[in-house]
Amino acid sequence: MLDVAVIEEPAAAEASLDPIRRRILAALAEPGSAAALAARLGLARQKVNYHLKELERHGLVELAEERRKGNVTERVYRATAASYVISPAVLAAVSPDPSRSPDQLSARWLLALGSRLVQEVGTLLTGAARAQRRVASFGIDAEVRFASAADRTAFADELGEAVATLVARYHDESAPGGRSHRVVVGLHQIPAAPTPTPDTAPDTATAPDSGPGQENAR
Repeated sequence: MLDVAVIEEPAAAEASLDPIRRRILAALAEPGSAAALAARLGLARQKVNYHLKELERHGLVELAEERRKGNVTERVYRATAASYVISPAVLAAVSPDPSRSPDQLSARWLLALGSRLVQEVGTLLTGAARAQRRVASFGIDAEVRFASAADRTAFADELGEAVATLVARYHDESAPGGRSHRVVVGLHQIPAAPTPTPDTAPDTATAPDSGPGQENAR
């Protein structure tokens, strides 16, 4: 079983998003038969069998073993991965394109970079799992609270300069046997946790900081 599988086919993505199939996939983190799943999930065995066949057809579950019980052969399934990620390529018609409008202040461009990150790293993970190798990668996650928009802008400027300096220092276009790596650095406001209130106007204190324009806010 893979740790993470990236779903590249629209039909497989559609199959994985069905509520019942999502429950079955979660349950099949441990191998189980249709009868066992039906009892665990409170579903009819015939319905579970139908969904299992669809999931198997799209490569989301696989046959783990067959058990003979009297005159009946029980098929035991397992999920092909511990978790699944739908590739942005599946939603190509609506997925943002990182090669278009490369505006560092654009939230849409940041989203496009994130989508490409999921797609590329997902492809690496799948290939590495098949080759039984590890993916060489590096990630940083930090949280910073700015006192003002001016501080946020200054931070972004310094961060950009620091990354550009490091890239210029280590990038070697002509290195024999060198391997290209992608560096993605993003800065975005952390969405506030929703506070349920009865039919009241939105709380402006929790709304995103629009800055010079909500789309172009850093």
